[in-house]
Amino acid sequence: MTTLPDIPLLSTIRSRTIDNINGLSMHVLEAGFETRGRPCLLLLHGFPELAFSWRKVMPTLANAGYHVIAPDQRGYGRTTGWDANYDGDLASFRLLNLVRDALGLVSAFGYTHVDAVIGHDFGSSVAAWCALVRPDVFRSVALMSAPFAGAPPLPFNTADAPAKPVAEDPVHRDLAALPRPRKHYQWYYSTREANNDMHHAPQGLHDFLRGYYHHKSADWKDNKPYPLKSWSAGELAKLPTYYVMDFAKDMAATVAEEMPDAASIAANKWLPDSELSFYSGEYGRTGFQGGLQWYRCGTSGAFTSELQTWSGRTIDVPSCFISGKQDWGTYQRPGVYEAMQSKACTNMIGCHLIDGAGHWVQQEQPKQVSRLLLQFVKQLAEHDTQ
Repeated sequence: MTTLPDIPLLSTIRSRTIDNINGLSMHVLEAGFETRGRPCLLLLHGFPELAFSWRKVMPTLANAGYHVIAPDQRGYGRTTGWDANYDGDLASFRLLNLVRDALGLVSAFGYTHVDAVIGHDFGSSVAAWCALVRPDVFRSVALMSAPFAGAPPLPFNTADAPAKPVAEDPVHRDLAALPRPRKHYQWYYSTREANNDMHHAPQGLHDFLRGYYHHKSADWKDNKPYPLKSWSAGELAKLPTYYVMDFAKDMAATVAEEMPDAASIAANKWLPDSELSFYSGEYGRTGFQGGLQWYRCGTSGAFTSELQTWSGRTIDVPSCFISGKQDWGTYQRPGVYEAMQSKACTNMIGCHLIDGAGHWVQQEQPKQVSRLLLQFVKQLAEHDTQ
């Protein structure tokens, strides 16, 4: 690790590596470490980001009295011990093993519980399962930019009328058959080619990430999300191309079409080129396959039966949801945003859509996110003292 470049962080955030975390040497960013005995908050990033994505909210949370821990998750950044091979052990990237990673990290820091686990994007899924599986450890959960649908159901009442075999989802065939043929990004991300397409993007990795982050941010003016009616080709085709891609294009070509001009890049305050360079340097070194394995675990369906162990279980610890008002991620799975509030989470005490933020909400609007997170954990603390 000593040969890697310094991370552009405030002096109040330190970088360190914790060994023997479920087979990993886990790289973490840490704030509020100066004094012991603080309550702990665990921050889990998504794709294609890193612990670095929390750099703007960590100092504020630490100043409020918390020990704030943000790891590079399995498959990402400076965390090692995972297999970057497409044909490697996919099971190590399944959701329950990612929960085990989080548990191991919390325990390594000497905590029996954390006040909140806070997850963004795919990290939101991990945070949700942390709260579902171990509510004794993860006392509350903040889900960001990716709502939680709940545990997958078990086949029900099939003793006398056996369940029909699971059919292949027709939506992919229907998307490909549209007058403008399309494909879903998660299934593209599950292909062998996806990592190389992005890692060796024709425009260069740095410009690929610039285009990708821009396309999914509030800076891209066509991000005006609204609920979709159904999981059908006609409805999904309304999503921007970073979610439902043109069939013949890879992700590098998709975001190249929306590349911001030089003046827009120079004016970008939430992700200046100096900070983007850290992302592009890290992904240049590791590639994307570690993160893409997470998608493959989902699209393959290989681990659904394991998750069905919690069929019918709800998230009962206090929860909240935070997303950008210009983020399609809230609605990309039709009905999930509503199901999260009505069924999956029984103690949801706030849903917040922040104007002026797209998908990268804690980077685009860190002050608003910090305010809402502190409001959330303060409500919990006040309730506990009553």
